[in-house]
Parts: sequence; structure tokens; C-alpha cells
Amino acid sequence: MSKRLFSFLMAAALVMCAALPCVAQAAKVKVAFAMLGTVDDRGWNTAHSKGVEALKEALGDKIELSITENVGPQDAERVIRDYAQKGYDIIFGNAFPYMDAMERVAAEFPNVKFEHCSGYKMAKNMSNYFVRLYQAEYLAGYTAGLMGFKNVGTVATHPIPEPIRGINAFTIGLKKGLTEAGVSFDPKKVNTVVWMKSWADPIKETALAETLAGRGHDLIRQMADTPESSLAACAQGVPAVGYGTDAASFGADCAITSTTPNWGPYYVATVQSVIDGTWKSQAYWGGFDKDGVRLAPFAKDVPADVQAKVMAELDKLKKGEDHIFAGPVADQSGKEVIAKGAQANDGDLLGMMYLVEGVSGSIPQ
Repeated sequence: MSKRLFSFLMAAALVMCAALPCVAQAAKVKVAFAMLGTVDDRGWNTAHSKGVEALKEALGDKIELSITENVGPQDAERVIRDYAQKGYDIIFGNAFPYMDAMERVAAEFPNVKFEHCSGYKMAKNMSNYFVRLYQAEYLAGYTAGLMGFKNVGTVATHPIPEPIRGINAFTIGLKKGLTEAGVSFDPKKVNTVVWMKSWADPIKETALAETLAGRGHDLIRQMADTPESSLAACAQGVPAVGYGTDAASFGADCAITSTTPNWGPYYVATVQSVIDGTWKSQAYWGGFDKDGVRLAPFAKDVPADVQAKVMAELDKLKKGEDHIFAGPVADQSGKEVIAKGAQANDGDLLGMMYLVEGVSGSIPQ
């Protein structure tokens, strides 16, 4: 090639770069999600799916996204490792049973970021994350108490700290509401708990809700990953409180409200940190102050003054004023577990394995 031709081509290239961007496009960050159920399960996985939708809306042009549904605990390690081998930059696992599998794979792929929901194990390249659902549980209980419900029946899932913490917060809020409403109640028995020992079992959820309603419980508290116990309560003419997603949106119009996680803010911020190169392993536990939890819209039969009182409590939580587990708090036996003037710290809450006074039922082994 002659010097004259080379100079001409270089000049032409410079002209083109002046008119068009010549910087190579940055590679998209590859993001994967392993989900315990289907994105349309109307509960836990639907809530995570809404978080993924928020992620796509915010960063869709910067990411390559993959979701694997119905990942059972026994298959988690294979699915997570497969994503790592395919070069995904960050892998989210949305269920507690994935914890050990993710920890093993994280050790094999130190350059991949791993995010485990609801667990407690960490590594340099593995975070854990959850939201303070107990704050919404407290508000739901407070709502129920202000409305005079004093014989609640709760369809609970697994007897581990997360649901136990929610049951306790709900009961504390329930008793507070009943007291403020001037309703006479048995302080040792306002919330009867039955256990499924499963995260989701529509048949059992329905049967237990029907049994509780048949025994005269005046409100059914759903804690499982589908709205079936709320729907069963409605069919029996008994009000309910939903969980995970807005139960009313799936036909449970008797639900006075629902407690819902809001995963979108965490997913957007976390993936953005990968894009920015600032991601670090952390233990995240955001509440109303981080828009990590929400209370679904109140039913139309929730009085305006009740709504106002509940929203005032919610505003305090948004400001970081969380005194839900402030003493004195007693367990079922009457033993003081949180002294007057003290408050449970995060370690206490994450390891909570007792039921507070007001709960009827035991923690099964």
C-alpha cells in the first residue's frame, strides 16, 4: 500500500469516527436467577419476578438475563454451577435451601459474584440478602388489632427464625392494636399457630385455613407462598391477611392487607454495582427505610382512622425508627426475653427461636 493511499484511508477513518461513535460497546453484564418455583406462583417467586422486572426496566440495555424456574434443592448446585461455567457475572439464588450449594460453587469460581437470599453464609464473592418482612408483619398485626380481631389463626410454614420472627412481630402489633382500641382480650392467646412444615402446599394451606375458620378464629394469617389460605378464609366468610404478594389481587377480597417484599431496589443496586465495578460481599437486610418491604393497599372496610394510625407507624419505620422488639417482651411461659429498656439486635432477630406471649401453639422439632 502506498503512503498516499494509507494517509487517505486514515483520514477517512478519522472523519467517520468524528461522525459516529468508534468506541467498542461495553460487554453486557450476565445476570442469572435460580428460582425455587415458577414466576407466576402468586407468592414468593412472583415477588422475586417483580423484582427482576424492575431490574430489566432499569438496566435492561446493560445486562444479559437468564432465569431458571422450579430449581429444587437437590438440583441447585448443578444449575448454579452451570451458570458459572457459562461465564455469568452474578448469580442470584432466591431460596434458603440453596445456601450450601451456592457456597460450594462460589469456592470453585472466585471471579463470579453470588447472591443468596435469606441465608447467613458468606464468602469474598458471596453475599446474603433479605428484607425485614417482620416490619410489615408488625403493621399487619397492628391493623388487625385496631379492628378488634383477637382470635387470629396463623397458617405458618417452617419453624425456623424467619417465620417465627414474623409471627412474633405480628402478635406484638396485634396486642398493641387491641390495647389502643380498648378491646378486652386474653394476653396469652390472641394468635394460634399451626405449622405446615412446607413453604407452599395449596392443599394443606386450604385445609388448615378451613380448620382454623371452623374453630371460630376471626382472622386467618397467611404465611405460605401461595394465597390459598387467604382464599380459603374468604370462602368461609373470615377476613385474612395475605403474604408475599397482594392476596386481594388474586381474588382474596377478604384480605384486609398483605405483607410484601419489594426486591427491585436491591436487584437494581446490586447489578449496578457489578456494572460499576464496586460490588462487594455483604449481608443485606433492608426494611421500609430501603423500600425493601411494603404493605399492600388496605381493603375498603379498613376504617380511615385505623389506616391513619398504621401509616403513622409505617412512617416511623421509613425513618429507621424500628422499636418493634423493644422490651419488656416475654415468651409464652411468661419469661422475660427482652428486658425493659433493651431492644433485640439483628443477631437476636436472626436467631429468634421462641414465641412471644400471646401466641398459642409450639415450635415443632
